Amino acid sequence: MIPRPASYADHSVAPPDIEEPGARTWITRGANLVIAISDVTRGTVLSRDAQPDESMVFLASGSATIAAGGERIDAAAETLTIVPPGASRITATSDARIVRVFSNQAADLARQASNAATYSDGAPECAPIVPWPTPPDGFKLRQYTPLAVEKPETNMRIFRSTNLMLNVMTRRDGPRDPRKLSPHSHDDFEQCSVVLEGDYMHHLRWPWTPDQTTWRDDEHVTIGAPSVTVIPAKVVHTSNNVGPKRSWLLDVFAPPRMDFSKKPGMVINAADYPVPAEG
Repeated sequence: MIPRPASYADHSVAPPDIEEPGARTWITRGANLVIAISDVTRGTVLSRDAQPDESMVFLASGSATIAAGGERIDAAAETLTIVPPGASRITATSDARIVRVFSNQAADLARQASNAATYSDGAPECAPIVPWPTPPDGFKLRQYTPLAVEKPETNMRIFRSTNLMLNVMTRRDGPRDPRKLSPHSHDDFEQCSVVLEGDYMHHLRWPWTPDQTTWRDDEHVTIGAPSVTVIPAKVVHTSNNVGPKRSWLLDVFAPPRMDFSKKPGMVINAADYPVPAEG
């Protein structure tokens, strides 16, 4: 089987996939998820009429009100909101950059992704999403402020829903030590890295197979903000911010990672979302 390529979507140079009055939206998909990043002006509405499962909204900048399930909340910059299934509306109350994360059940958005053709085969190497248990208090709007959480031992702030996982990294004010990188791979799921500030270099190494004609060269790709990089399953990878700019990164996974979820205290909102019984 020909190895799946990585996807690099640099929004600073690529035109938006959807351009509407007040909103410019770039869409990148993975096997199990869709990431839509929108630059919007005050008063713009981003809506979903019938989303079948939960989604996530992270405000990289600006402010908005989010309405779903008969509830309405205000969302400030750097907040994460988990949105219940069904209809929802995000109304920008200032100019804003809004990151929305959906599962692949957002089929209309997946079809509009800049890299949609990469997944024409359905990505059989990735385990599908099997929804985790419904929260004990049911589906509803849930809001968190990741960077306000004190965790001095790590730069990761991890949250999960029934179908997605988001790791909000703390910002870096200087480049990562190149002698302390963390190359690793994932057997059956992808890693999607969203750069919100600064410049990152993503390092990728595909495994060799008996068929030499399918081997791929290593990739060392520098990409700025905003951008989305989708790293395929089984590919060894690590990333480091480069240059003097302050940098900021989100990592997104679907389904939620069980390895992170098994570590006590690692998932900040674990009490809201039970782990499957077999976990």
